[in-house]
Amino acid sequence: MRVRKQGGMSLIGFLIVLSMVVFFVYLGMRITPIYLEYYSVVSAMDGISKEPGSARYTPFELKDKFLNRLWVSYSNNNVKAENVKIVRNNGVQIRVQYEVRKPVIGNLDVVASFDRTAQLSN
Repeated sequence: MRVRKQGGMSLIGFLIVLSMVVFFVYLGMRITPIYLEYYSVVSAMDGISKEPGSARYTPFELKDKFLNRLWVSYSNNNVKAENVKIVRNNGVQIRVQYEVRKPVIGNLDVVASFDRTAQLSN
């Protein structure tokens, strides 16, 4: 008769793997909303840039339209009016530059910096 040893993971090994999985899921839960908000910013910028005659709007009108689009999509937490710049170089461009800082554990933070520019249409 042959004696077979049972193979597999011990309880300690299972708990270590489980704690790592839980940590990465938690980290994903903290980071995912940051990128969802960024994709709303990209969508709002693309929507404004595709509007006919958007290059003829005043800077106040452009900022107002952009921030209203963010407000409608519930993504106006981190992007403020001072983060939106209107640049007039080779046409009119809208530039959004902002930073998001979220606490993860204790004194550890996740910092994400975003900078995007879109060309407006005439």
